[in-house]
Amino acid sequence: MKKSFYILISLTLIIASYSFRQADDYSYQFAVLKYSGGGDWYANPTSVPNLVKFCNDKLSMNINPDVAEIDVGSIEIFNYPFIHMTGHGNVVFSDDDAQNLRTYLLSGGFLHIDDNYGLDKFIRNELKKVFPNKELIELPFSHKIYNQSYPFKKGLPKIHEHDKKAPQGFGIYDEDRLMIFYSYECDLGDGWEDYEVHKDPEELRTKALKMGANIVQYAFTK
Repeated sequence: MKKSFYILISLTLIIASYSFRQADDYSYQFAVLKYSGGGDWYANPTSVPNLVKFCNDKLSMNINPDVAEIDVGSIEIFNYPFIHMTGHGNVVFSDDDAQNLRTYLLSGGFLHIDDNYGLDKFIRNELKKVFPNKELIELPFSHKIYNQSYPFKKGLPKIHEHDKKAPQGFGIYDEDRLMIFYSYECDLGDGWEDYEVHKDPEELRTKALKMGANIVQYAFTK
């Protein structure tokens, strides 16, 4: 039996029993996406745990503080309703990886991609494997993702400067549902890291965490 067929059969069984498995007494568990190609998917190791803590503390969410690491081609991806992807370099999705990610997203999963400076030219090509007929669309500042508990009237906050470009937020939709949010020229995840990593001012780190919390809140209330 081909892996792709196994994925579709397994997904059907998963959806028939529950949408996403709950871990212990927590409502959700997040995961960081592992991928091939040599890019550092493991960059910013403290960022997502810090975001989870912020969401639990400030938004009274019930997210497992243990953040998983999941391979893009694994059937286990369906256990995590929110997946974060980052890195500086190359990304390669195999055909099976692309199909698995496509099925996950079309089934209600949410992917946040954060360009950690250098990811952009690679991830855009790989997303075409996942959705050949869909394009990344820049989201207007009026989009709900910027207007959750923490309003960002000018869109994404600029955390680190690289090429003197304004930060941009892009998305891919399934009809009217945003299933991928891509933060570009922003370094949002850097702002979630422990203070000792980049020594960013507390005000800047707080802005990054608030924007991250908006993304999470949007993903679960859209």
